[in-house]
Amino acid sequence: MPVTRKSLLSGGLAVTLLAASGYLTVQLRDRDGQPAAAGGTAPLIAATVTPSPAAAQGTAQAGAGYRYERLAGPDRTVVRDSRGGVVATLTDGARTAVLAGPSRTFTEPGTTSATLVSDSWVRLMPQAWKAGAENDGWFRTWFQQSLGSTADDVLAIATQYLAGAPEGKDAKGVRIKGDASFGPLNPNGSAGNDLRLEQTDFLDYLGTAYTFADKVTKQPDKTRYGAFDCSGFVRMVYGYRAGYPLLSKDVAGNGLQRTANGLARLAPGVPVLPLTTAPGSDTTLRPASIDPLQPGDLVFFEIDARTGARLDHTGIYLGLDTDGHPRYVSSREEANGPTFGDKGGTARLDDNGMYAKGLRSAKRL
Repeated sequence: MPVTRKSLLSGGLAVTLLAASGYLTVQLRDRDGQPAAAGGTAPLIAATVTPSPAAAQGTAQAGAGYRYERLAGPDRTVVRDSRGGVVATLTDGARTAVLAGPSRTFTEPGTTSATLVSDSWVRLMPQAWKAGAENDGWFRTWFQQSLGSTADDVLAIATQYLAGAPEGKDAKGVRIKGDASFGPLNPNGSAGNDLRLEQTDFLDYLGTAYTFADKVTKQPDKTRYGAFDCSGFVRMVYGYRAGYPLLSKDVAGNGLQRTANGLARLAPGVPVLPLTTAPGSDTTLRPASIDPLQPGDLVFFEIDARTGARLDHTGIYLGLDTDGHPRYVSSREEANGPTFGDKGGTARLDDNGMYAKGLRSAKRL
């Protein structure tokens, strides 16, 4: 489904959201409700989660009354309700599903005036999709549990690390969400010139040891507590929080690699914007079109001339903002942490900015 516009807590109950100065404001609305207000710092918001009719139907009887259509580019199944509305997009070979649900409004007034309103909820299926899987028991169970749910999804998790985001801990007292930085100051850096150190992974943010899918155990760097670089951010969101397997380094395997280059070239997933190079060269090229993108896709960039053809930045595509511009969220040195704003370069994929020019590929996990 060309879902172009897009966290929160569970159930269909009322939720309370804190909007701190410079922090993301997220508001849930019924898809048929009033338009969200423009961006800006908001007071305490109490919002009632009201699932859309299609989502409510899916919760009650997943699989009943739905039509499953096959589309190409990439190969995928689109699920429609009895009224013809798209309620899910399921891509062959990918675990990522985009489900229709209550609308949410995302703002980050500290770094951008852009606002995103979306009814897309991005979740991981327990296994990769394949044509005809709507008849499988695992899918029917998962679909019934997931369609209409307002438990944290990938987009919600991604926005829980923006500037000013409130802290949250797990049952063991480990901080798993809250305002994240990019990395410690580089003693040899300066503004606009490697001001902060890279090579900060999600376990450094957590401050706890982690055993990866390739059986390697790593200890966190205590000087990097509360921080992660761009690939560390993706690994936190899709791996540690959403449950995708994680590898300790850039090796081929069933898991997410350590760097942006490894994620782009080695990781599982379906290429939706294939990586291409100029004829007779290793020079990577910008995709001719970004139309196949859907919320939750990983996007990859080449923005540092010193790395040659190596892809050196990654983030998560959010969808179109209310002005119709495609935006993504990533952990960036210039913003000292995750942002979908415009500090140090616009987080748009359709202008003449550094990131739009540097876009090279995208994949769907």
